[in-house]
Amino acid sequence: MKIMKQILTVVLFLVVITSQAQRVPNESENIDYLMTFGKDASGDTGDDDHVQIFFFVIPHNYEEPIYLRVFDPEVGGKHDEIKGTANTKMKYSIYGGTGTFSNEDARQIDPKGEYKSGNLLFSKVFDNRASYDSKWHTFGPINPLEGEASDVVSGRVFKIIAESLTGDDGNGYRYFLSVDPNRNLSVQGANAFAYEYTFKLPARNTISHIYPFIDNSVVSITQSNFDFDKNGEILIYSVAKNRHVGSISGDNTWSSSKHDIVEGEKNTTMDVQILKRDASQNTMSVYIMNQYNQPIPFFAVPIGGPPKYKYDLNLNFKKQKDK
Repeated sequence: MKIMKQILTVVLFLVVITSQAQRVPNESENIDYLMTFGKDASGDTGDDDHVQIFFFVIPHNYEEPIYLRVFDPEVGGKHDEIKGTANTKMKYSIYGGTGTFSNEDARQIDPKGEYKSGNLLFSKVFDNRASYDSKWHTFGPINPLEGEASDVVSGRVFKIIAESLTGDDGNGYRYFLSVDPNRNLSVQGANAFAYEYTFKLPARNTISHIYPFIDNSVVSITQSNFDFDKNGEILIYSVAKNRHVGSISGDNTWSSSKHDIVEGEKNTTMDVQILKRDASQNTMSVYIMNQYNQPIPFFAVPIGGPPKYKYDLNLNFKKQKDK
């Protein structure tokens, strides 16, 4: 627990001083939608557990009302994957207060134990009604003081859980933490993060990104991905590595690969690039563990920006002799 607290202190302290919340998934990630499938969906959909947990952290000194907006919360429209007749219900729940983030079960890759920790602030169930298709639903106003105050993250934390109640359809959706109930206006100094990420890749040959932050205590990471269908490549870039190949999964299977962390990669963001080979639809799940078998968070807005490889050019010029 002491190690985890040290890790989170280094990582998340930087969140509130270097970034502001944007769309989740963020535009820089080039990921179309978060995906959560109905609890009766098969594993080859790419969703391994039918629950998705995200955290939002805002600075301690922020005191104005905030709003958590969900785009396309229903299951049955343009951005969803329907299996026959749309029969899926999705529940979105927002938590604040003691235990929201500090409860260890909430920070794991599997939704087990007390992952619904904290005080329930808002909850709503959506079915296939078209009134929310490609529309925003706004939760709030939310009092910032209702978040869990945490010295570990140097801010106040809220949690949103999207979980399926029935059905086998796929729900594609987005989040935005806003200062306005009707528009997407960022909360200055805020960010969003998750420990496991289930998302729909763009339906085209393209590159998507996820951005884990590697703190000073990490000496190795293990990336794991599910149901990528062996449809491309996973490449890891950092300020010290220009290209590190990661293992890729097949249909309805997991694949993992371990990668050592060098000194120059510590306290920096990594860029895990997912290169999709064709224009097929594909949903996958990803998580990354450190050497302590603890999950590393992905950030919607990469801390310090996407990493740029630092080329080490050692060029020796010989003086040309006069003829």
